[in-house]
Amino acid sequence: MIDLTGRTAIVTGAGGGLGRAHALLLAQRGAKVVVNDLGDGADAVVEEIRAAGGQARAAKCSVVDAEAVQAMADAVLADWGGIDILVNNAGILRDKSFAKMELADFRLVLEVHLMGAANCTKAVWNAMRERNYGRIVMTTSCSGLYGNFGQANYAAAKMGLVGLMQTLGIEGAKHDIRVNCLAPTGATRMMEGILPPDQLAQFKPELVSPAVLALVAENAPNRAILSAGAGGFELAYVALTQGIHLGEAASAEAILERWVELSSRDRDFVPAQGFDQARHELHKAGFGGDS
Repeated sequence: MIDLTGRTAIVTGAGGGLGRAHALLLAQRGAKVVVNDLGDGADAVVEEIRAAGGQARAAKCSVVDAEAVQAMADAVLADWGGIDILVNNAGILRDKSFAKMELADFRLVLEVHLMGAANCTKAVWNAMRERNYGRIVMTTSCSGLYGNFGQANYAAAKMGLVGLMQTLGIEGAKHDIRVNCLAPTGATRMMEGILPPDQLAQFKPELVSPAVLALVAENAPNRAILSAGAGGFELAYVALTQGIHLGEAASAEAILERWVELSSRDRDFVPAQGFDQARHELHKAGFGGDS
């Protein structure tokens, strides 16, 4: 049984939908929860948590406002003594095909999803380092991992969060700060009109939140991409194939001629860090070492 008693969590975008479900579950497991959102939904969720016997407070600020986010974190640290968990859930949509999309909407979505998560993480990072403990969840998406028509801005932001997670997971490891990604499928406004009602009903937000709980537990993994929806859970990976080695004879024509071999998934692997790509390529060039 995962017990979060004594832990403090911040959940962004928690006034409704997935964020609300995350906040309620963390509170049920004993965490004191900061419910971050812009609207009155934050107050409603706080009241739900308190009515159930939990501890919660609202923090109404935009994740894009770095100063307001830092003030939120500082207030929590002053009043509750620490921040153990951060769930970066806040986000918006501005869906259009790239041909019709204004760059202002592209930039805005990146600001909210990517910079918003960076702002919130930066606000708690040093406090987590000082206490040698932290659990951070970035909310990525199948749109970022695999693409979706009409979501170039959203997909770019969501894949950016994967890169942020990978690096922070490396940097935070020695301080027991574990950083992971959640790729949720929930019956939110984004899904309306895409699926028929009976199928949409399967994607309850509360069926995603157990994945969040797993990623913020004391024995959580580090640098995982956990997908969740309709009670199903999967792991996604960014992997390298064994590939080919062309050496000094390398040419574009040769790459295309051997594309089937290059793309073979036989013995593909997940690098532990970015430099492992160079190490793998040197190994194939005859410079030894593990691939």
